[in-house]
Amino acid sequence: VPEPPDLDSLALPVHPAPQQRVPSVTSNGAESGTEEDEEMAAEEDDSEGEEDLPLEMVDDAGRSNKDEMETEHLATLERLRQSQRQDYLSGSVSGSLQATDRLMKELRDIYRSHSFKNNMYSIELVNDSLYEWNIRLRSVDPDSPLHNDLLLLKEKEGKDSILLNIIFKETYPFEPPFVRVVYPIISGGYVLVGGAICMELLTKQGWSSAYTVEAVIMQIAATLVKGKARIQFGATKVVSQTQYSLARAQQSFKCLVQIHEKSG
Repeated sequence: VPEPPDLDSLALPVHPAPQQRVPSVTSNGAESGTEEDEEMAAEEDDSEGEEDLPLEMVDDAGRSNKDEMETEHLATLERLRQSQRQDYLSGSVSGSLQATDRLMKELRDIYRSHSFKNNMYSIELVNDSLYEWNIRLRSVDPDSPLHNDLLLLKEKEGKDSILLNIIFKETYPFEPPFVRVVYPIISGGYVLVGGAICMELLTKQGWSSAYTVEAVIMQIAATLVKGKARIQFGATKVVSQTQYSLARAQQSFKCLVQIHEKSG
């Protein structure tokens, strides 16, 4: 097993050991040789002990980064598994086995991901359903006006994220999820009436089953910045509730797709 670079010096006393033992026995006798052997053995033990500890720590750190999840996330996955088992036993299965398996894998991978652990975004399952997620997008390009708007949003309203709603069909991952902005009201950024998002990868023509949910979230963040999205602080709560709704978002997105299909 290769040793870490910083441990090379610790291994040096071990290599010349056989050369030191022979002259010590022939010139100084058995007694001096025995003393030196004991010292050498102690050095070797110390060296081996120092080598083993960092290797175990590195190994544990690597395993931790890859596999470790928060207790609450492990509990969520277990709760979902139990719920699915009960649904199958009772014959009240919602969605499809294919979509459920894929979404479970997506959720597990997200819980382990670097972006999620760094709080770039968070996830909440709506009514504990795998087929509807609320995403709170907290991180966008720090050089963008939208980033400054998010800071101002936190200062004014105590909220530090863009709330996205994602709905998956039973045909997922072979059809794209439907994504919309729920809050706050945004102008620009390819956000349509009702909160739908104009992105080719969210259409049947532009979608690929290889896309992951996290990749979609990151692409949405980039698209908002590219489209110069700005938060509308003047919009009242009443206006936001009437402007941004699932029905209006679906209708505006449907119209957009039809226009694209006609125009090619």
